[in-house]
Amino acid sequence: MTATRDDILAALRGIKDPKSGEDIVTAGLVKALTLTDGDVRFVFEIDPAAATAMEPVRADAEAAAQSVAGVTSVSAVMTAHSAPAAPPDLKSHSHGKPKPQGPQKIPGIDRIIAIASGKGGVGKSTVSANLAVALAAEGRRVGLLDADVFGPSQPRMMGISGRPASPDGKTILPMRNHGVTMMSIGLMTREDEAVVWRGPMLMGALQQMLNQVQWGALDVLIVDLPPGTGDVQMTLAQKAELNGAIIVSTPQDVALIDTRKGIDMFNKLGTPIIGMIENMSTHICSNCGHEEHTFGHGGVAAEAAKLGVPLLAELPLHVDIRLAADGGAPIVVSKPASPQAQAFRALAQRLIKDGTA
Repeated sequence: MTATRDDILAALRGIKDPKSGEDIVTAGLVKALTLTDGDVRFVFEIDPAAATAMEPVRADAEAAAQSVAGVTSVSAVMTAHSAPAAPPDLKSHSHGKPKPQGPQKIPGIDRIIAIASGKGGVGKSTVSANLAVALAAEGRRVGLLDADVFGPSQPRMMGISGRPASPDGKTILPMRNHGVTMMSIGLMTREDEAVVWRGPMLMGALQQMLNQVQWGALDVLIVDLPPGTGDVQMTLAQKAELNGAIIVSTPQDVALIDTRKGIDMFNKLGTPIIGMIENMSTHICSNCGHEEHTFGHGGVAAEAAKLGVPLLAELPLHVDIRLAADGGAPIVVSKPASPQAQAFRALAQRLIKDGTA
């Protein structure tokens, strides 16, 4: 039986925080939980004054995770940080001194690449997570900003849980896993909580995640955009110095119709198109090896040729990619020698060679 992150979290919810009376997951003590091939790792973050008293709770949490079927090893590291101020309210708006207008360079970040799609369901977030991890595996300092405010999926895909700290109520400390520094609105809300915001709130939240997160020194920041041509895309292009956008699409005509609209939007905003990716390009049966083009083939290549931009990759449709994403360890990490992982590594290597990343 294979354990899942949900299984681990369910077991940890059986352990109570003696201070708050809540379970340790709800209380926010469990940070950066990852699960890779039965190996469970998480950080147990506590008040330094309670370190001695909380050691039995940490041990109970470790034992609870170990009891889950399919778990082979558990490592729960206790860290003691002074209690941070609450993270800044991303819904609020500043009424102070006007900010500079026009695209601004984010301090410490050399390049910003937007990963975009005209429609949802084409695997844009999966591509973003695997590309970020692949670039990190190639030695790049990589950040991943989950800007899909209404459907943030990067916390799950990257195996990151917990709430980011804010030492001063203004600066946000991002989370990190698989060699990638990551921030997502999904870390600020419950997994089942809808974000019901209008345009100004979205724009304010994006600008805060760009400018108030301590990204540190990065070679490249990957921005996972929501699908379509809305406020988030426009705000990013108008407020941050983008090196370009990579467009993800599946081969079928329905996806390409919306893809053309997304490309037209970036052209109007003056954002260069780095290239296109044909995702779910081919499916190879895991039982018989038969190759099938489930969604057609070549549509993205033809569109890229028509637009005069490179076709950067043709990525496969494979169950292992989906299982890896659901498990919190992208295929590049969980099965690095697989053909599926190597496809993302080749994409990362191409972007590095081209000077894009």
